[in-house]
Amino acid sequence: MEKTIISEGKTTNEAIENGLRKLNVSKDRVDIKVLENEDKRSFFSILTPRVVKVEMTLKEVKDEPVRVKKEIELNQEEQEKAKQNLETFLKEFISKLPGNTTYTIETSTSYINVNITNSDLGYLIGYRGETLYAMQNILSAIAGKGIENKVRVILDIEGYKAKREKTLEELAEKVAKTVVRTGKPIKLEPMQAYERKIIHSKLQQHKRVETSSVGEEPHRRIIVSLKSKK
Repeated sequence: MEKTIISEGKTTNEAIENGLRKLNVSKDRVDIKVLENEDKRSFFSILTPRVVKVEMTLKEVKDEPVRVKKEIELNQEEQEKAKQNLETFLKEFISKLPGNTTYTIETSTSYINVNITNSDLGYLIGYRGETLYAMQNILSAIAGKGIENKVRVILDIEGYKAKREKTLEELAEKVAKTVVRTGKPIKLEPMQAYERKIIHSKLQQHKRVETSSVGEEPHRRIIVSLKSKK
């Protein structure tokens, strides 16, 4: 069901901004039609306060399409090579971290799991996992040295990802309830693709709301909105 409003302002930009605030959405979520342009003013209206009107209609929100990537399978020799590459790096890296820091490496045909454990490693996780994901990319490059196939490393530090997943699922439920109660879409803060997937999955079967993603990486965000009535 489309939602249309008329917004006013002293300029076209001001009218649009006022409308976006009312709808609580970003500019790419609406179709805009200028009804009264600030340039069309006659001599007799020069003393009249300038008013620009725009018609704003919410675009239909659809779920972010699921892109299925072909999994690269690592043979036994490639798994062993990737593990050796990581062992060489991690032994030296861990020696420079606080005492009692340990790590494990688990190989599979699809990816290599690396877990680092120590409660004093918050700085290696960073804000919302930014440092952790950067390290994950570095470890993937190190693991793939001398291997023709691309090696995917999944890094976790002190169980951060499991805790973050629970937090995001709780956030998804809370936001969905707010959207149902107010009828207004909510745009979440920028997230990693891995985190957006958790939100999409959690709300995929929701009866009242749907999700979509807008923007470009690394500022891509999820929008939770009411499902269109057909």
